[in-house]
Amino acid sequence: MTSGDGVQAVNGGSMRPRGFLGAGQRLSRAMSRCVLEPRPPGKRWMVAGLGNPGLPGTRHSVGIAVLGQLARRLGVAESWTRDRHCAADLALAPLGDAQLVLLRPRRLMNANGRSVARAAELFGLTAEEVYLVHDELDKPLGRLALKLGGSARGHNGVRSCISCLNSNVSLPFCCATGSGGPGVPQHLAKASWASLALPQAMPRLRVGIGRPTHPEAVQAHVLGCFSPAEQELLPLLLDRATDLILDHIRERSQGPSLGP
Repeated sequence: MTSGDGVQAVNGGSMRPRGFLGAGQRLSRAMSRCVLEPRPPGKRWMVAGLGNPGLPGTRHSVGIAVLGQLARRLGVAESWTRDRHCAADLALAPLGDAQLVLLRPRRLMNANGRSVARAAELFGLTAEEVYLVHDELDKPLGRLALKLGGSARGHNGVRSCISCLNSNVSLPFCCATGSGGPGVPQHLAKASWASLALPQAMPRLRVGIGRPTHPEAVQAHVLGCFSPAEQELLPLLLDRATDLILDHIRERSQGPSLGP
């Protein structure tokens, strides 16, 4: 049982602070193959893929698809463990000297933020150490943009995360352009990211899914599955999204934090 002031009842009702060690012990029991160790400041990051559980392959769950590719790239695709404290699937992976916490919420999109915020609390992470991966209606299919902050722009999952993590929503700034490899279409090769400090701003990888012509078709579009033609682009898209996330985290792990 947990009281409203963040103190947990244990051993028949005695009270103790709900700290990182207690969180680590709970997660260690839930994740039998994962060992949680104290981290150096700024050397642990979370990547959360937003989507709707039970609806894989839909445009609205493309963030979950990116997390699947990220887990495969890092060799932890078989290490997902369901954690009831976060209502999410979790996997841990090393990345050089850093540690990545991969998270797939098991709550519906509108409440994804509760899972992300709970996991951030348990792992001792702040908003700027949490990467969100989500679909973006206002970008063409396959266009990727990695930025800091910004409003939810009508995305209920992002809005939930901003609210639950109390993240700064200042507009993005400072963009750079990346390039893809051979055979990557131009619209898959272009991406942007921000590299200037912005306290409490979550890095967000926005994955374009395109917007239908008629506004009344938006809900069916986002909840629908990718067409056969779109599915042909997905492997390149998922690879490029994974490259962007890993390159950005490696760069931040070697340099100063984006926070103050």
